[in-house]
Amino acid sequence: MSTSVLCDLLLLVFVTAAAVSDLIRRKIPNRLVLAGLLAAFCLHGWLAAPSWPWNSLGGMATGFFLFLPLYLLRGMAAGDVKLIAMVGAFAGPWPTLLICFATFVLGGLMALLIVTWQGSWRACWRNLRQLLWPLMVRTAGLALAPSPPASQPSVGNMPYGLAIALGTLLVQGRNYF
Repeated sequence: MSTSVLCDLLLLVFVTAAAVSDLIRRKIPNRLVLAGLLAAFCLHGWLAAPSWPWNSLGGMATGFFLFLPLYLLRGMAAGDVKLIAMVGAFAGPWPTLLICFATFVLGGLMALLIVTWQGSWRACWRNLRQLLWPLMVRTAGLALAPSPPASQPSVGNMPYGLAIALGTLLVQGRNYF
């Protein structure tokens, strides 16, 4: 078994465990993410690739900083951000960028399915309007009176760990299918 196959297989084991945990308990355990980070660093260190620390750290930073704004906007949980950072430690910067984009597309499709399944399109549009209205007004060059954001209930709780696992499988699996 080649070393890249071993890395990809171990990565898929960790993201699958995270997806299952997110589906069942709506939580990605910190122990799982920490074990994945440790496994990634140990495996890459054992393989002794000359650029392994920078490759792993660059992948972690890529995933972390691409998902951090969504966490700050309360669009996803911290476990999802930590999980994509772990994926980056295994994959490196460029594959992590591709995994993030695949995850965003798959997550969007999952969100559309959830909103359709629950029949909550009206609440979804209301929340989107509330989120995007200040941006549109400021882009048009108009002044916006400061006002506290109204607290609207979320239209659904999505297990984003599943989207991350599917995005990882899609990008890393393209070499094997």
